[in-house]
Amino acid sequence: MRMKIKSYLKIVMIATVLLATTSSFGAMHKKGKSTMKSVKGGDSCVKCHNGIESIRDDDSDMMTQIKAMGQGVGDTGGCTICHGGNPKNGTVEGAHKGALNHPGGLSAFVRDPGSIWIADKTCGLCHADTVANTKKSLMATEAGKIQGNLHSWGSEPTKKVQYANYDIEDKDGKTPAWGTKTYKEYMVALMDKYPDQFPTKLKQLPLPPEGPKDLKQKKGESKEAFDKRIGYQASITYQRSDCQRCHIGVRGRKGRGDWRGMGCSACHIPYATEGIYEGGDPTIDKKEHGHLLVHTMQSTRDQKVKTPSGAEFSGIHPETCNSCHNRGKRIGVSYVGLMEQPYGSPLNEGGKSQSKSHGKKYKHIKEDLHFEAGMTCQDCHTSIDMHGDGTLFGTTLGQVEIECQDCHGTNKKFPWELRIGVGEKFGIDLPEGARGLAKELPEWMKQGMVYDPEGGYLLSTRGNPLGNVVKKKGGSEKVIVHLASGKDLLVPLLKQKAQDDDWVSKDAKASMDKIQKHMDNMECYACHSDWAPQCYGCHIKVDYTPGKTATDWIASGSTNFKNGETSESVLGTKGKKLFGKPSETRSYLRWEDPILGINGENLVTPIMPGCQVTYTVVGPDGTSMILNKQAQVPDGPGGSLVAGTDMSPVQPHTTGRHARTCESCHSNPKTLGYGIQDGLFMTGQGKDKYMDLQDLRTKKFIPKSKTVQMKAIPGMNYDWSQVITRDGKQLQSVGTHWPNSRPLDKDQRDKMEKAPLDR
Repeated sequence: MRMKIKSYLKIVMIATVLLATTSSFGAMHKKGKSTMKSVKGGDSCVKCHNGIESIRDDDSDMMTQIKAMGQGVGDTGGCTICHGGNPKNGTVEGAHKGALNHPGGLSAFVRDPGSIWIADKTCGLCHADTVANTKKSLMATEAGKIQGNLHSWGSEPTKKVQYANYDIEDKDGKTPAWGTKTYKEYMVALMDKYPDQFPTKLKQLPLPPEGPKDLKQKKGESKEAFDKRIGYQASITYQRSDCQRCHIGVRGRKGRGDWRGMGCSACHIPYATEGIYEGGDPTIDKKEHGHLLVHTMQSTRDQKVKTPSGAEFSGIHPETCNSCHNRGKRIGVSYVGLMEQPYGSPLNEGGKSQSKSHGKKYKHIKEDLHFEAGMTCQDCHTSIDMHGDGTLFGTTLGQVEIECQDCHGTNKKFPWELRIGVGEKFGIDLPEGARGLAKELPEWMKQGMVYDPEGGYLLSTRGNPLGNVVKKKGGSEKVIVHLASGKDLLVPLLKQKAQDDDWVSKDAKASMDKIQKHMDNMECYACHSDWAPQCYGCHIKVDYTPGKTATDWIASGSTNFKNGETSESVLGTKGKKLFGKPSETRSYLRWEDPILGINGENLVTPIMPGCQVTYTVVGPDGTSMILNKQAQVPDGPGGSLVAGTDMSPVQPHTTGRHARTCESCHSNPKTLGYGIQDGLFMTGQGKDKYMDLQDLRTKKFIPKSKTVQMKAIPGMNYDWSQVITRDGKQLQSVGTHWPNSRPLDKDQRDKMEKAPLDR
């Protein structure tokens, strides 16, 4: 039987879906055993799971191949190709043991074939390169998140990326495994210029303290060294327990909004917010939380996910992405228009508080216009953005290859007329001439839906075809984007708008067509981001008093078994525990008028509180070992020390058609980095605050018995929203990854305030 590469590769994706959707198998069920009776006859799992949805349409190439492979081992249904097991055995226990001469070496029944720990034996049968690349990608290593957070704590003062969720090395050299010749040359040049952001080897994040003995001052250890060590250990405890639950090596925090599979299944298996199964498998509890929606994979436009109620969709739904992308920069929930809040209003039926999703309550602000148009995350983000290209990346800026101009062009040029590298200013040598269009897709891009190229596929700024974005044939200057959700959209082209004088407003024409520096030196979303979630002041307490524990997500994922499970992945399990329990709170929340700064590409961008860490460590005896401390990091001009309370460059994913007003930048001191109303507020945070009777003439407090209401944050005499002072003193770090990231330069700040606003 002749197998096309495209079809064969789909088998792995099916396997991934199968494993994520079968969390109900009796052998792995949290209740411990199934009530099913022994059965006879047939060689397929469906003799018990009668009514379960096919992981892929039965007439698809992928399902045809899975069944063909299954027949080769005596399983006409093909279930064992992804799950292992022995359907010939008539008992629940026996059917969920071992594997039937699995062609990829699977030796045990697996609930979730997508688990990254065994994916090479399941999904990797057909998608070996995808699985290998994904293990090096940021969704697996989380190297950038780890480095950024440790930098904010002062634990790793440099911007060199060193740690990951597990030890891993890029053994095949700098050149990416995926990518066109242009792309590979671009990436090698980028790696050569920024070696700290493109590591060749990563070590697993160090272990946290094991017990009280590790928190004692050592003989001969100075107080300064002791405090530094305790802060470092607290940062590791926090990182392992609070930050690492989203990597695809674990199933993560199992709860409302957080239900998902592992590895490949984390993206390719649909889970609803409540985690309730709505399919036809009679063995799955329809009331128990923690199951996939239906036993069908979500992937591309030609693969429909259908429920018994008649609903259907295609593509990987943004809510799947949101099961992880709801912390940090919060781009997932921001994209669908939501921002977390501490309140439970408006109230639900019976006066009950709003239910939490992802452990948070939300308010509705405004959706990204792309989401309003029906676009999923995958409609913009490429396979390399998601799976990686075989390189070890240190940051999302390194892995994500797309720019706004790739589809929309500029006011002077259509997308195909642009040079490679437009939209990024990394300062590397770039090829001359127009980037053009691609007529064909490379083999690694044919794993999903392949669209008619018509006049040609548009290219990313780094030189790869965008397989779903095509120039209309026939010589017209029109671009169509094919959405995974099933729609086709006409892409607005800026050059066409300029030629037709078709601007939304006079402001738009002035800012985009008359002031070329805006187009040359700013990210498009510096103006077009309607809002950004701003969680000011991240106050972290790490409590080491007796009995305080939390899940160690790195240890939990590293404790994995031959069936692909980890110590925390099965319903009802909590994973490996560590000593100590972190908790978080904040100072205040905002969403309007994002501050501007410079990102790693040397372009003006929105910046938002990344992790404005102020940490407190409570020792085993209940006393404060460290209280309200902010790390100092060498991120200021010339390596000068500033607070590690990071203001992070961000693409907020809150794009609006009507850009922010000229006044919101040119006459707003907050936007320039000077703080809300020019840093007028919160200037006394470095002193203890009391609330009591006071002699208003002398400002002395009258009672002898008084208690501090607000404890001081040593050294902080400015508002959390202030990045730099009027006289140019940088107060906080801006970006924890790239050397170019910083506040707006003085000449930029000065020119912005002097710019006339009459238009």
